[in-house]
Amino acid sequence: MVYRFKLISDESSSFMREIEADSENTFLQLRNCILESVDYTKDELDSFFLCNDDWELEEEITLEDMGNSSSDRDQWLMENTPLNELVEDEGQKLTFEFDYLNERSFFMELKEIIPGRSLVEPVCTLMKGKAPKQFKEFDETERPVAGVRTVGASEVDVDGMDLNSFDSTDFDNDELSSGFDILDMN
Repeated sequence: MVYRFKLISDESSSFMREIEADSENTFLQLRNCILESVDYTKDELDSFFLCNDDWELEEEITLEDMGNSSSDRDQWLMENTPLNELVEDEGQKLTFEFDYLNERSFFMELKEIIPGRSLVEPVCTLMKGKAPKQFKEFDETERPVAGVRTVGASEVDVDGMDLNSFDSTDFDNDELSSGFDILDMN
């Protein structure tokens, strides 16, 4: 059985890709086909997300085990997860997040399930428009300033802080140690 996915981008209204993949292909195979179709490098971390009908992210399928999965949730790795394990119905929505730092994604929808066909590897069957650049370019108003970190809505000048101005007399040891009783292993 073959799945036909449509990919679009909110950054380019003319961009569209159509990818066909066998239902038994892995998410890693689908990822590689997508990256090749948009001429992106394969050395960046990225993820697929299953979405509900409102495009809210649900399950994540990661490229690598990040070691931060809670024990009550399944961890899905691209290389070990066939498409048919998580994608079953026409209209299923997914995103492919290709730029973690800037949370940039392609929006995907399973447009058609074609029974009686099979593919060894996913293939891009339709290409329209130019893909957005893989790496976002910042203009001068967006460019991060060295030594300045944004915390909430405030900027904090970490390079301008005098960390040597603190000494041990500024803190009450009893005050610091109360509340850490649960860490006392004796």
